[in-house]
Amino acid sequence: MTSAALVRIEKLTKVYRSGDKDLVIFRDLDLEIAQGEQVAVIGESGAGKSTLLHLVSGLDTASGGAIYYRDRNITALSEPELSSFRNREIGYVWQQHHLLPEFSAKENVSMPLRVRGMSGAAASAEAQKSLEEVGLGNRGDHRAGELSGGEQQRIAIARALCGNPSLLLADEPTGNLDERTGQMIFDLLANLRKQRSLTAILVTHNLQFARRCDRVLRLEGGALQPG
Repeated sequence: MTSAALVRIEKLTKVYRSGDKDLVIFRDLDLEIAQGEQVAVIGESGAGKSTLLHLVSGLDTASGGAIYYRDRNITALSEPELSSFRNREIGYVWQQHHLLPEFSAKENVSMPLRVRGMSGAAASAEAQKSLEEVGLGNRGDHRAGELSGGEQQRIAIARALCGNPSLLLADEPTGNLDERTGQMIFDLLANLRKQRSLTAILVTHNLQFARRCDRVLRLEGGALQPG
């Protein structure tokens, strides 16, 4: 593993059991992502792009192989260790914002910090800073249902970045938005990633967005190829 690499994937295999047959998503997948690099992963629906992100974040378990985060093999961690790893190192932005509707924007954003054990006041202050970063500093007391789709996704971005992660994973973050709002969300993600010197993996069907990344990879037939 090079000293500049943040993530290294070695011989990664994911197989699902479907009836009496094995469904191979990918087998012996290798990938290295440098510190500060932004990589786009493209491919047809069902190719395994989201599965790859789930494995890198520790949300899913590999059937074989290893994923190294710096020098740490996260595939060997226990579930409590994985939970702590995700909370401290991973910022995840989904296609669906997954905000909790009964909580305010600020409460949603502060949730990862409260899980980490930070006091309510301190978590709220950090959440306010994160909301200001995404241009919603004046919307912290509003509930999710009172906000537009674009605003909800900006809150989701603020939540993903509030805990100062080192790796940003974005799974079709503009997929549910109109073209203009999607462009704004992608620009916001790109600017925040650059400001924070984040490493990022972006799954997208939007080739325009993909080509703005440092590297484009296509997942097809269980293999990653230059896109």
